[in-house]
Amino acid sequence: METATVLIAFGLTLFAGLATGVGSAIAFFSRRTNTRFLSISLGFSAGVMIYVSLVEIFFKAKDSLVEDLGSVRAGTWVTVLSFFLGMLTIALIDKLVPSFENPHEARKVEEMGSKAEARRFRKLYRMGLLTALAIGIHNFPEGLATFASALKDVSIGIPIAVAIAIHNIPEGIAVSVPIFYATGNRKKAFIYSFLSGLSEPVGALLGYFILMFFFSDIVFGILFASVAGIMVFISLDELLPTAREFGNHHLSIYGLIAGMAVMAVSLLLFI
Repeated sequence: METATVLIAFGLTLFAGLATGVGSAIAFFSRRTNTRFLSISLGFSAGVMIYVSLVEIFFKAKDSLVEDLGSVRAGTWVTVLSFFLGMLTIALIDKLVPSFENPHEARKVEEMGSKAEARRFRKLYRMGLLTALAIGIHNFPEGLATFASALKDVSIGIPIAVAIAIHNIPEGIAVSVPIFYATGNRKKAFIYSFLSGLSEPVGALLGYFILMFFFSDIVFGILFASVAGIMVFISLDELLPTAREFGNHHLSIYGLIAGMAVMAVSLLLFI
């Protein structure tokens, strides 16, 4: 695999992960959360990921596995099983990471002034490394999904990286708000939020160095199908519910459709 391709894939994953810092900055420099914008943006992100997963990634994985296994039936079965394996993996991670420490729980900038929230989240900082580990585990599949997509096809990896980055902006708010009230230190809250995003490129690198020792077209096909499952689950379980919390049902759906349309046009341009 070409070094340039790996570097581009890693760069996109780093860009997506560090978007948590953008969310943290918004928390510190904005008086109020622009809920309409966030609702549309999160819906847009979900639309991009659902469309590219079901229309492009799933079928590219299937074509690769059918060719490598030499059987349409076997290739299709492995693709479908890998797709649901990806969903199962992220579902188990969600189950193992308590919602209290889950950085994907929606928070608003206004909560920076809530003493009730200060008391509620004071425990977060005391938990220290446990919380950081929980965040890292939760974001690992996202980093691997972005990285694997960009390795397979940069034209797919770029919109996925943008979608994950949008997804990570409210995550940055969610991490920085409780840590600020646990420490009273805005700088420390920003650093923690910023570092939480590093788990995605770190996850991508770990996944790459683990897989490279037994890397093959079949392994890549299984991984690619699993990535599709991971992204569909994230969209349905996290992005769309969060979009509805920030805005209203129609705004999130408008964003979803817009994301699908933009992704469809971008794919058509590469035919």
